[in-house]
Amino acid sequence: MISSGALQFRYIAIEGPIGAGKTALAERLGTRLDATVVLEEMDNPFLADFYADRPGSALQAQLFYLLNRHRQQTTLRQADLFSSTTICDYVFDKDKIFAYLNLDDNELFIYQRLYELLVRDVPPPDLVVYLQAPTDVLLRRVHSRRMDAEAVAFQPDDEYLRELNEAYTHFFFHYNAAPLLVVETSQFDSDASDEALDDLIKQIRGMGPGTRYYVPRTK
Repeated sequence: MISSGALQFRYIAIEGPIGAGKTALAERLGTRLDATVVLEEMDNPFLADFYADRPGSALQAQLFYLLNRHRQQTTLRQADLFSSTTICDYVFDKDKIFAYLNLDDNELFIYQRLYELLVRDVPPPDLVVYLQAPTDVLLRRVHSRRMDAEAVAFQPDDEYLRELNEAYTHFFFHYNAAPLLVVETSQFDSDASDEALDDLIKQIRGMGPGTRYYVPRTK
């Protein structure tokens, strides 16, 4: 078993669409690496109106998430939490994925102006681990198991999850803000063995610049 020890990456962000298992993986990695784990705050008072399709509610909900994420990230930086290893279960940039799915053109204009101001304050991760899975795998996970904190806050229908997964794939295909480890998770989820987790940690420790694709061993 791989023990805790110094990593070259002080700030690791785990990302992926709903059902990918990023929160569970962040928590397991935090325990194994003796790292501070930062989980996204998912409570949003505008979601009920968004689900009811009330005019303007999509922008309200999106801006609330954007401001929450900005506050959390800048608080971490001010506290110098990144002086030790920190694992976060989201990338600030991913806010744009949901904005482009949920907002109309006029709302996007307002959103983008605010986003461009706020993103300047947010430190980029030293490493991003992107959990990738086919949409049918994500749908099976969402339908068959108790939903994680994100899925409880945002319960997508099948078509939305399909569009979201495609948007994530496009976003990370072009991502170059930090080293990127793309992990294919069809056979790797929150119940993965300790040996499989150890193998993932080896991949993290061996990461250099650029993008690497990794299919975890399952035996």
